[in-house]
Amino acid sequence: MGQFHLKLPKMGESVAEATITKWLKDVGDTVALDDPIVEIATDKVDTDVTSEVEGVILEKRFKENEVVEIGQVLVVIETDQDHEVETLAPPQKELVNTETTMEEENLEKVASELEEEIKTLETTMLPPIVSSKRFYSPLVKNIAKKEGISQPELDQITGTGKEQRLTKGDLLNYLKKRTSPAFSENPIEPIQTAPVVTPSKKEFEIVKPSISGGDQILEMTRMEKLIATHMKNSLETSAHVQSFIEVDVTRLWDWREKVKEAFSKRENEKLTFTPLFMTAIIKALRDYPALNSSLVGDKIHNKKDINLGMATALPDGNLIVPVIKNADHLNLVGLTKAVNDLASRARENNLKPDEIQDGTYTFTNIGNFGSIMGTPIINQPQVGILAIGVIRKMPAVIETPKGDFIGIRKKVILSHSYDHRIINGATGGLFVKRVAEYLENWEENLPY
Repeated sequence: MGQFHLKLPKMGESVAEATITKWLKDVGDTVALDDPIVEIATDKVDTDVTSEVEGVILEKRFKENEVVEIGQVLVVIETDQDHEVETLAPPQKELVNTETTMEEENLEKVASELEEEIKTLETTMLPPIVSSKRFYSPLVKNIAKKEGISQPELDQITGTGKEQRLTKGDLLNYLKKRTSPAFSENPIEPIQTAPVVTPSKKEFEIVKPSISGGDQILEMTRMEKLIATHMKNSLETSAHVQSFIEVDVTRLWDWREKVKEAFSKRENEKLTFTPLFMTAIIKALRDYPALNSSLVGDKIHNKKDINLGMATALPDGNLIVPVIKNADHLNLVGLTKAVNDLASRARENNLKPDEIQDGTYTFTNIGNFGSIMGTPIINQPQVGILAIGVIRKMPAVIETPKGDFIGIRKKVILSHSYDHRIINGATGGLFVKRVAEYLENWEENLPY
């Protein structure tokens, strides 16, 4: 008999921890190879951790809603296999480390709350420093207020701290001298300053929302919070700029109508517009490889592989971006199968962590929701994202050797967001123009 320590596996380069959301097995349960044991959630995806051996669960190291770091032991499984198992430090020591980590997190939280309280005190309880550019700590300000030291008087006290700042010791020494007879004979002359205007209490009152009977206050879900943070960080990181182009996809539309039934019978897959648009994007990325890169600090990482992310709407309205790895190695059939498979499993919450990692460029089909166009936010650390609007019948001028005439065409607007820190307007505009050219000149006899 032996013991196997099942660890939290590596979930991608940018993922350092996960949260236990639900235990699927209890102590004493028998598990087989690849049996799901626990559900976890990261900032990228929700998934299961499966057993790597057959045996009986002896111990669970974490409770639900606790945070686990990559490499930490989740469960101990008793196994009758003779293979050598990995040994770790005693469980008690690891639990102590976990408790210590939680203690540190609590201390950091308390410190953060104290900082906020100090800022509030500075604003609402202490007279504002109007006439002085000098820095005073909250402690110094509180002592000065308690002892009745005016702002002009405080400005005259010599400080021994960094950049002549006034320390607690400086102020206490001054107070000792202040009570002496010698000080009373030669007090510090206050400088003349503008009157200090203390804001009224009403100005600092927090206005509480008025809630009627029909209003609702809903707590953001964990995924909504993560998405909000990710989108906000992207806007703060990248210099977003957009280019738009209108594309005539009549030829593409007609080709799909002609082949979609035969394609479905032959490949047992539904042929949507998504893999068709992806084909054009992949070709354009080969022509403009600068869009298939990332910016980390001041280093530009040009990617060899084209890993195409596709934004997918979930039933609850949130979005997730599964990634087709080495998309440029797939033909239309391969792309179609990959798109349908990833989209289906994304909506069923059955994606694996590595299936949403390492994307190099992202595509989103906002036309599925009836949107004509949009300005998508870059998926960090990528430098570009392309949005496809809804395909509409539009009147258009058609040029022919015999003259121009008005006709009905299928048109769509492409919206390209790119990082202006390293992608200039010419490259960003020419890239989306190249995608449009590939779509407009779709080959009638394209093999699939």
